[in-house]
Amino acid sequence: MQTYYADLHIHIGRTEEGKAVKISGSRNLTFHNIAKEASEHKGMDIVGIIDCHSPGVLQEIDHYLDKGTMEELPGGGIRYHQSTVILGSEIEVRDPGMGPAHVLAYFPMLDMMKEFSSWMSRHMKNIQLSSQRIYVSARQLQQEIIDRGGLIIPAHIFTPHRSVYGSCTDRMAHLLDLTNVPAVELGLSSDSAMAGLISELTPMTFLTNSDAHSLGKIGREYNQLSLEQPTYIELVKAIQRMDGRKVLANYGLNPRLGKYHRTYCRGCGSIIDDHEAVSVERCSYCGSLRIVRGVMDRIQDIADLHQPAMPDYRPPYHYQVPLEYIPGIGPKKLKDLLAHFQTEMNILHRVKLDDLSTVIGFEAAELILKAREGRLELESGGGGTYGKITR
Repeated sequence: MQTYYADLHIHIGRTEEGKAVKISGSRNLTFHNIAKEASEHKGMDIVGIIDCHSPGVLQEIDHYLDKGTMEELPGGGIRYHQSTVILGSEIEVRDPGMGPAHVLAYFPMLDMMKEFSSWMSRHMKNIQLSSQRIYVSARQLQQEIIDRGGLIIPAHIFTPHRSVYGSCTDRMAHLLDLTNVPAVELGLSSDSAMAGLISELTPMTFLTNSDAHSLGKIGREYNQLSLEQPTYIELVKAIQRMDGRKVLANYGLNPRLGKYHRTYCRGCGSIIDDHEAVSVERCSYCGSLRIVRGVMDRIQDIADLHQPAMPDYRPPYHYQVPLEYIPGIGPKKLKDLLAHFQTEMNILHRVKLDDLSTVIGFEAAELILKAREGRLELESGGGGTYGKITR
């Protein structure tokens, strides 16, 4: 077995012809650029691109396969240099009486994704765009994915907007058949301990992914996997904890850095005090009813366990601060680091303090070491604004 790093939630902003895919995504966030960034700069062994259902994107994948610069692997996935791309799609479901929620679907082979895209186009208003609503039930979508040989994973399950627990329902079992949900994506404002307070999640594998809307955000959150090789089939085995494959660790932002961690007032912009947030309906600062429930407070509302369930197969959750968040690591220092140490994964995990110091100085190098060890001081985020590192 070998160790691999995987970020399974990356958006495409535009096709190379300039057609919009994810409206809020960067224009240079194309299929090829994501693969190149993951391989050359991020050091990410596996990346899940979750807008591969888009016809314009499918054409580009065909182009690179025909050109020979990318290769479809027998075990599933598209290989580009040092990285394997897993073909995925993010889809919005909305069952009667429930709010919207996003789910991720992954397929091993390009032909399977093409067939799935064709099917979705008959139940979706704009198949070209990302994260569009599909007009079938969540369970019908789930069955279609499974019957076609795919994998379904609920996305960023606690965020206030378009997630299972944040905006849809207080129990996932109301929406999906849990016997066919092997894993969930925690999202930027939660961690394993927080998710462990909900009993129906106990059997599932937890994943941490970036939900990247720009090249720089790739690897903001990621997973460490034990696999024989970086392919779709091996990834599924790790998620299902089969044949010795497994998720070794989750690396994610401290939930306090997430932009939806605390309850927030949209009227005056205040983050509600800890002791008020669980029961607050009106802002104590301005009286507004425009309250956005924070992830931590939402979990406290719906938790059915007093202590987090942490089974033996649950991997450790490491608070990993991305390099761009660390004070003093600007574009120039990051460029110098990459020139010396090749990838961000090397810098975050492998390079020694003395070697970092020779490139960027002791003070900045020490902050990287503190980030590696989870010793940075933080200020909580909320209401769409990320938290801050206060050193």
